[in-house]
Amino acid sequence: MAKFNIISQFLKDISFESPNVPELFFKQDNGQAKLEINIDIQIKGAENNLFMVDLITKVHSKLDANDKSIFLIESTYSGLIQMEEEKDEEAKKRTLLIDVPTLLFPSVRALITRLTAESGFPAFVMQPVDFEQLYAQKQAASAPANA
Repeated sequence: MAKFNIISQFLKDISFESPNVPELFFKQDNGQAKLEINIDIQIKGAENNLFMVDLITKVHSKLDANDKSIFLIESTYSGLIQMEEEKDEEAKKRTLLIDVPTLLFPSVRALITRLTAESGFPAFVMQPVDFEQLYAQKQAASAPANA
């Protein structure tokens, strides 16, 4: 792991939509809800070993029966990172795609929990994310197939 400091972390963008309220609250039997969760990480490099790491999260809850949207939350939570000089590109990449998002995620998780609770829905608490596993999956998906 490359040595780094988080200079600042902040909410860059957030959106909450619940297009079918209040009708969802009035119906007794809305059926089961399904969740789609997508997480992406974008890195922007700058001078002097400064990096912006954006943790982009999308949580979409829909009714299983009719695909009617319950809520949609999209957020970009960012960290401004100062990294020590690192010659090993793989170590630098792993730090920015695994270690930094692991530290940013609890703030995103808390935001989403609070947003859902404040919206009148039961509070939704995201499960912890294994960013190392996500990294490995993306590496495997982008590796050329051996033919």
